[in-house]
Amino acid sequence: MKNLRDLSKYFKKHKKMLYWGITFIIISNAFSVYVPVIIKDALNSLQSKIDYDVLVKYALLIVGSTIIAGIFRFFIRQTIIVVSREVEYDLRGDFWDHIQKLPLRFFQNYSTGNIMAHATNDISAVRMFVGPAVMYSIDTAIKFVVAVTIMSIISIKVTMIALLPLPFLSFLVYFVGKKIHERFTLIQEKFSDLTSKAQENFSGIRVVKSYVSEDRELESFMALSKEYLQRNMRLVKLQAFFQPILFLITGLSVIITIWFGGIEVINGQLLIGDVTALVIYLGILIWPMIAFGWVVNIIQQAEASMKRLNKIFSEPFEISDSDSTDHSITTLNGDIEFRNASFKYGENLHEVISNVNLKIPRGTKLAVMGNTGSGKTTFINFIPRLYDVTAGEVLIDGINIKNIPVSVLRSNIGYVPQEAFLFSDSIYKNITYGKPGVSEEKVMEASEISRFSKDVEQFPEGYQTLVGERGITLSGGQKQRASLARALVIDPKILILDDSFSAVDTHTEEEILTNLKSYMAGRTSIIVSHRVSTVKDLDKILVLENGKIAEQGTHDELLEFNGVYAGIYRKQLLEQEIEQLG
Repeated sequence: MKNLRDLSKYFKKHKKMLYWGITFIIISNAFSVYVPVIIKDALNSLQSKIDYDVLVKYALLIVGSTIIAGIFRFFIRQTIIVVSREVEYDLRGDFWDHIQKLPLRFFQNYSTGNIMAHATNDISAVRMFVGPAVMYSIDTAIKFVVAVTIMSIISIKVTMIALLPLPFLSFLVYFVGKKIHERFTLIQEKFSDLTSKAQENFSGIRVVKSYVSEDRELESFMALSKEYLQRNMRLVKLQAFFQPILFLITGLSVIITIWFGGIEVINGQLLIGDVTALVIYLGILIWPMIAFGWVVNIIQQAEASMKRLNKIFSEPFEISDSDSTDHSITTLNGDIEFRNASFKYGENLHEVISNVNLKIPRGTKLAVMGNTGSGKTTFINFIPRLYDVTAGEVLIDGINIKNIPVSVLRSNIGYVPQEAFLFSDSIYKNITYGKPGVSEEKVMEASEISRFSKDVEQFPEGYQTLVGERGITLSGGQKQRASLARALVIDPKILILDDSFSAVDTHTEEEILTNLKSYMAGRTSIIVSHRVSTVKDLDKILVLENGKIAEQGTHDELLEFNGVYAGIYRKQLLEQEIEQLG
């Protein structure tokens, strides 16, 4: 129950409804457990004399008590079960809010399928605890106490003998409950693997089909599914053993009651109505006993799920506003400076970026080049704080970016990542994603600069055309240009393009760069590229090698230096000549 204690804040929020629910449980049980007493009195009265009026009186009392108990049973569900749905809503909202604020590092360590399993199965399991488990726990406890009290008043001797098997039930529930907890945890872990596999296959369906790997992927998925089935079957077998034992123990109690109660009737110590009431009360107790076992199962499953959710909730935000944040900052100019900036992904890992010192004045058009793995993307990710440097600092307008509100920082940066991502929505909403409500004129202007407008004109519904998941209905080049338009439309002070023209042909790229010249005037622009043709006309070119600045200067200066950049340039010239010969 350690992890479930964290739900207390949600209970406090809805405590009024919970109090009403508990009140309704008490009222409902008061009338339902009164029915056997009415039956007892009726049988005892009718045993001495059959009277029609007495029969009608007791019949009306039974019907009336049952109706009232049923009405308040309805109110119980309208309070406690509704609260469970409200708590589920709150918990899912908090989970989503927390996930959104976690750093990029978290999403590199957790698969999408794993996160989805937490957001679906685990939260649903916790909801079952908040609703049915809480409701039946209180209901069972009240019903058990009241029923046993009335039974003891009728005959404490028969009641004590009838309840003898119940301690064995408690031991069974404790033992089986631990096993259920262990097996349900394993089930949830395997469900995460299964969800991850499905998500990965759906996202990469074009690769799967291209390599005719459907059968292999099916075998892999079925292997995971079979393991998931086997883990579920191990839990089901345990539950299948548990339920009959519950019925056996409660059934023994009924037999004991009839046997010893019958002896008491023969000896004149009890009446037939008394024994009948005892048997009915035992029947009433059968469901609480079974519900108790069922509730224990739910609690064990919810505990396992809440433990998994708490693992996510315990993940630190790392990158967020702090006490040192200066909230008076509302806009940026675009002067960027790196001071002895270094970064590594883990304590025991080598530095990916090492001791970088660089000034990028406002309005500078900077190119970043380097071989694969040189640290280009990591380097530019420091500016919007997708990562924080592990040593040194990054400043904008002379202020450490850790002191700038994250929302202000990122709203002033137009960032186009390596992998162009589009949402399953209209083209218009994808372009205006960073600035909802922006004028249509701005959208058209951004589309024109990115050379995406001509493509949109060919689509059946223009800007209202829906794109598939991750923009699957568009080509790679179209997705990159749509992503560029999305970055331009927010009118950023700093523009970062991370190899954003890799899927665009060289002719279209030249047109985009020509259009960007006037747009980038006065803005700080950083373009990561492998193509010399993309960067040769920019103000400054930075060449990274093994996370360090190997070279920096203009195109002509770097060619004269005859270093890494000159080597890349000669190689690309040779490739172009070979293509022309071909």
